Amino acid sequence: MEPKPVQKVALPNIQHIIVVASGKGGVGKSTIAANLAVSLSRQGYRTALVDADLYGPSIPLMFGIQEERPRLISRDNKEIFSPVIKYGVKIISIGFFLSPDRSLIWRGPLVTNALLQLFTNTEWGEIDYMIVDFPPGTGDIQITTTQKLNLSGAIIVTTPQEIALSDARKAAAMFTHTNVNVPIIGIIENMAWFTPAQHPDEKYYLFGKDGGYKLSREFNVPLLGQIPLVTDIEESAERGVTIYNQPQEYLITLFDDISNLILDNMTPTK
Repeated sequence: MEPKPVQKVALPNIQHIIVVASGKGGVGKSTIAANLAVSLSRQGYRTALVDADLYGPSIPLMFGIQEERPRLISRDNKEIFSPVIKYGVKIISIGFFLSPDRSLIWRGPLVTNALLQLFTNTEWGEIDYMIVDFPPGTGDIQITTTQKLNLSGAIIVTTPQEIALSDARKAAAMFTHTNVNVPIIGIIENMAWFTPAQHPDEKYYLFGKDGGYKLSREFNVPLLGQIPLVTDIEESAERGVTIYNQPQEYLITLFDDISNLILDNMTPTK
């Protein structure tokens, strides 16, 4: 007997949901998700960002809104959250509801219920693109999201070294599984090379070369971009600003090019 299909959560005002995933932590996935969301907003799209990393939420810090709290509003005799807005992006995160020194010690059912509430108990309004920042791996959060939401596609973030590629390969394989079947929009390779400020024409491949390209060939999907190892990107995130607050125009152009490629390579779902 075939299992019954899981009933999807209705989010009729959200046109496209894109998840940003990685197999392991430390590859810059959240930083990329944050900057892509801001890039889409800057281009005039109504954009939302969901921090789905319930055990390690980092989006509030990256946007400098750790002290913000979503307002409660009443809709149809039900209290729901009004998302925090920064740089034109509507943001929700479990981090808004936790003190910085408190860890989340929840098992699967509590985690999945909390995750779904972030999506369904938030007043999003009309949204063109919702970016979902996944935690690393292929656990309960990823499975629940892929089963319960109508996803437009997934972006896989990796760094060039083989250990990161091995885990990214597993994350990509989850989306292509017959029980999941979420299209992979493409691969983003982070920390692709390092260029010293004093020698702008030189590239040093500290973690290997073209790992993201090889992964994109394996899964027959586009390589959306290669992001160099730049301290400005990480330092901006730690200061609660995005690269769009920095003077490095080439980084802004890089993320805008990536976001445009993402839109060009999406498979229409609605």
